[in-house]
Amino acid sequence: MSKPIPLNQWLWKWHIIGGLICMPIVALLCITGSIYLFKSDFNNYVYQDARHVSAPLKTPAKSLNEQLNTAIGLTDHHIMSVTLPSNPNQATSFRQHSKGHSLDLLYVNPYTAELNGTYKQKESFMYTVRKLHGELLIGMPGTLVVELVASWFIVLILTGIYIWWPARGFSIRGFFMVRTNSTKRVFWRDMHAVLAFWMSLFLLVILAGGMPWTEFFGDNLKWVQNQTNTGYPQHWRNAKGLKSDTSSALEQPISLDQVAAIGNAHNLTGTITIKLPNDDSGVYSISNRSLWLDDQEVIHIDQYSGDVIKALQWHQVGILMNLRQIFMRFHQGEYGRINLIAVLAVALTFFVATVASLISYLRRKPKDHWGLPKPPANFQIGIPVLAIIGLMAIVFPAFGASVIVILLLSGLNSFVKRTSAV
Repeated sequence: MSKPIPLNQWLWKWHIIGGLICMPIVALLCITGSIYLFKSDFNNYVYQDARHVSAPLKTPAKSLNEQLNTAIGLTDHHIMSVTLPSNPNQATSFRQHSKGHSLDLLYVNPYTAELNGTYKQKESFMYTVRKLHGELLIGMPGTLVVELVASWFIVLILTGIYIWWPARGFSIRGFFMVRTNSTKRVFWRDMHAVLAFWMSLFLLVILAGGMPWTEFFGDNLKWVQNQTNTGYPQHWRNAKGLKSDTSSALEQPISLDQVAAIGNAHNLTGTITIKLPNDDSGVYSISNRSLWLDDQEVIHIDQYSGDVIKALQWHQVGILMNLRQIFMRFHQGEYGRINLIAVLAVALTFFVATVASLISYLRRKPKDHWGLPKPPANFQIGIPVLAIIGLMAIVFPAFGASVIVILLLSGLNSFVKRTSAV
């Protein structure tokens, strides 16, 4: 397949400019993302004394209500939910209300109903890594920078594939081999091109899993889900609008153990969490997080009678949310060790490819200027390329905003040059 050389030069120019600007953040995302993949392993090791207990022989666990009373007595904050132990050697975890969306947990020994340990998310190492990965530790401005870089990252992948694709002829060797018998610049260029090409598809999948967390793209995706009814069904995330029947209320709500028994009757798999009622008319909400999305359910229960008010299964979740969750889980390496190792390998390989691109550029760059490729002065981008840029600007608003800024700066530069010439 042949390709126009002027277009190749123009794309190469912007590939280099975008790459140089994005490179520090891309490298940081690769490193922090690789570390965060091991969040569960790290937290299980660091907080093992709090999370794990020694199950005594022939000693039954205390009631969940007794454990809840222990948790209530240990904090001034409202206890929001309880996550049941997945095995006999796990502590019961109670989530207490905290500022924002942070996760503060009290771990209670199920056999003694005593405090086993605590976890404050904002004080954990992995929380810092996540904030560095998602917002550069500077809040909303950092989130926007990460979204801008992630959007341009997609552009860099697509332009990189086009630039790397042979202009004439086709060589299997060129697809797989890094030339070691040529100059060092060629070696580093091939290292970048070959590694990046073979990681490109995986990188696009990983980026698809990260983009829903961004500000503009993420909000637009939620809007599309709401307009097309392809997100979560009503009451999947919360019980807002659902009420317990207080007219026939008993002296007190049913016990937490009775609620757990209802969950067990539904054969829920994975990690089971029970959200507690917010007030006298609130409901219990049982949910589970399992390896496979199809196994997940949400059950809302009257806190007095124990009747199921509403039950939802995963097949009721819309297709966009379903795809979104699949990509997001893959992004975090949640589909087992193979998934984790695959994402780790892609991140580290692309980090090497990023370093190789910088070395190749510095070896190519003349001392007195940037060394950017120069398309012909009369080069016209063409309608197909403009259409692709326009489409990407709509889908990725941060990229679209940057294109507008580039056009304004380019126009200003042309104006200054014309004024100076006069």
